[in-house]
Amino acid sequence: MWFWQEVQAVPWQVERINYAMNHFDVAAGILCDPNGRVLIAERLGDGPFHGLWEFPGGKIVAGETAPQALSRELAEELGIEVTMCSSFMNLRHEYDDRVVTIEFFIVSEWNSEPIGREGQELRWVPAELLDADELLPADVPIVEALRRRH
Repeated sequence: MWFWQEVQAVPWQVERINYAMNHFDVAAGILCDPNGRVLIAERLGDGPFHGLWEFPGGKIVAGETAPQALSRELAEELGIEVTMCSSFMNLRHEYDDRVVTIEFFIVSEWNSEPIGREGQELRWVPAELLDADELLPADVPIVEALRRRH
């Protein structure tokens, strides 16, 4: 019986290791224009979320703060320079293959016109018309929070 208990412990430890390897910290920007619209970007790639929409941003790399990551990611993805942002909401979302912790920022001022520098489509949507079914699952709680804010 003791041998069986040892064998059973191995999968649990492997699962814990995989969990740790698939955890990502992310910074995402909610660009808000003076008309109450927010910017969403099409999700590219061939993964399970291809064709959904998201608030632009990306992974925080070692040695970076969340605001630094946000500025870098939005420059890379949208070609803009963030000049004013504020923390809006933090959340944790578990996907089947990874866990993401996301810090969302309201971006109220930036330089340049946002463009899809990676080939992604962009849409300006009134906050009250955001469709949660079109967004990444991790972004869905933001829809209700934005509606309450406006």
